[in-house]
Amino acid sequence: MIKIILLPFLILYFLASFSSLAKQCSVNLNYGVIIDPNHVRIIDQGKTIIQINGTHQLFIEGREILLDNKQQDLISDFSNGIRTQIPAIVSIAIEGVDIGLKAINKVIGGLTGENSVSQQKMQTKFDEIKWRIRNRFNHSANNYYLAPQDFDDFDSIITGEFKSEIEEIIADSIGTILLAVGEVIITDKDNENPHNTERRISTSDQRMETMGKDLELEISASAKILEKKAKQFCLQMSKLNKIETSMQAKIAHLKNFNLIKLN
Repeated sequence: MIKIILLPFLILYFLASFSSLAKQCSVNLNYGVIIDPNHVRIIDQGKTIIQINGTHQLFIEGREILLDNKQQDLISDFSNGIRTQIPAIVSIAIEGVDIGLKAINKVIGGLTGENSVSQQKMQTKFDEIKWRIRNRFNHSANNYYLAPQDFDDFDSIITGEFKSEIEEIIADSIGTILLAVGEVIITDKDNENPHNTERRISTSDQRMETMGKDLELEISASAKILEKKAKQFCLQMSKLNKIETSMQAKIAHLKNFNLIKLN
């Protein structure tokens, strides 16, 4: 029973740990980035300063810059990297929250029954906060927007802007779990010979302990996968920064352009 009741706190610990990992990545964007199927746009104070059409057609402040083949290859590598990594970090942010909320929902479903009123209520809250996190990136189909320095503030996605809402959900889940546990024990007492009550309570407690251990292992496994994804993201952003450095050196118009900053 203890692991079941402590599970929501384990979720908070997981989210905090993931935020620490994001801080270790220390990747900043100096400008906003907008991605759609046909363009990559770099935004400064609401104005498009750089636009890449297709894979290698470069525009700076609305004027096309003619490029040789090697320069086109650099722009293509940079564009493809941005198109890969921006959606990746959006996915990681949503998955980080989803792991924790799914575990809580699974406990509530196990105690109150699948599709119970309690589980449906929690599921509605979970869906809403995941939608809001996704909406923070203005994500729709294959369109993404990321504000300047969004990676530097990545932990605020989990522990800042949505912190109070996640804590409220967890507080509600604790109450629901405690009520469900209490109902299980009361039902066992009512339906069992008094001489067997202690044995039934022990059986219920063991069942919930098993559920808690299974979920703890599940969360741990998911967290390791997510950590691997986050580290891979940091590695790829580091490689993308090197491409950007080559662009600065080989394309005169981009000499002072610096989208990616690694601390």
